[in-house]
Amino acid sequence: MLQFGGAPDANAHPRTPHRVHATVPHDYEVSPAPDDMAAEQSINSSWAIREAVAVLSAAGVASPRVDAEILAAHVLGLPRSKLPLAPALDPGRAGRLRELVAARAQRVPLQHLTGVAPFHHVEVSVGPGVFVPRPETELLVEWGLSVLDGATVVDLCSGSGAIALAVAAARPDARVYAVERDPAALEWLRRNAASSSAAGSAVRVVEGDVTDPRLLADLDGAVDLVLCNPPYVPAGTLVPPEVARFDPYPAVFSGADGLDLIRDLVPRVARLLRPGGWFGVEHDDSQGEAVPALLRADGRFGEIGDHRDLTGRPRFATARLATVPARRV
Repeated sequence: MLQFGGAPDANAHPRTPHRVHATVPHDYEVSPAPDDMAAEQSINSSWAIREAVAVLSAAGVASPRVDAEILAAHVLGLPRSKLPLAPALDPGRAGRLRELVAARAQRVPLQHLTGVAPFHHVEVSVGPGVFVPRPETELLVEWGLSVLDGATVVDLCSGSGAIALAVAAARPDARVYAVERDPAALEWLRRNAASSSAAGSAVRVVEGDVTDPRLLADLDGAVDLVLCNPPYVPAGTLVPPEVARFDPYPAVFSGADGLDLIRDLVPRVARLLRPGGWFGVEHDDSQGEAVPALLRADGRFGEIGDHRDLTGRPRFATARLATVPARRV
């Protein structure tokens, strides 16, 4: 998940619908160009992208040029790398780009506008009701693939299924289970799993609470790898509008310190894993010591470590179930 700066604010992300943020006025017509995007003629793609960048910059979007280019490529039906050779935008496509840019300026997530989120070597469908996977979670997947010695993998708090789908694509021989309980997220998960299956990568979708001891009980003691990107942001943390207004609250926040669900997950994961099986869990950058401490306190894990992301911040913890039962602390 993305990390968020700022001091805790108990009103930053209420469980009731978030107040709509004020938007920055914007319109392509503010540019003194000879032809605007509503004109009945084609619009130069480069000019349209420059105008989009200006609108998104004024709205405070973090990556205005990247977002503008992705939206333009989406409208044109081209890879982003082909934009320098893109044809002019006809009036219909120009209008569509203007609509998408206006929505992005209101902080609708980019992935909601395009309908997809690239992740690892797959692409998942996303939209309202499901958490948008973040690029930093790909590091957890890479680690998991590097230690996977076996064929049974469980993705807990699966959401869109990004982690499960990425593992299944990289390891077609693996039996991958994706667990989710939220009804809206389950719809996206099932859609993505069906697409993955059609492409030859099977993911088994399991509806259930990840802390329920009955969940996947038939796999207890037989799982080679458990991966999880749970909710872990401390309640009240100030978050960007894209998160506050569009990511499901239960997929982001988990109690005062952000560790409520991870605390409950640790003993369940210990029962799922076979001796020598691995567990990897993403966490907030403020939890680089707290999550490994939870794993140590359980007493059944060894080789406990924490890993940093590409910006140098603590990002996920890993541990291995002891091959010889350890004394519980």
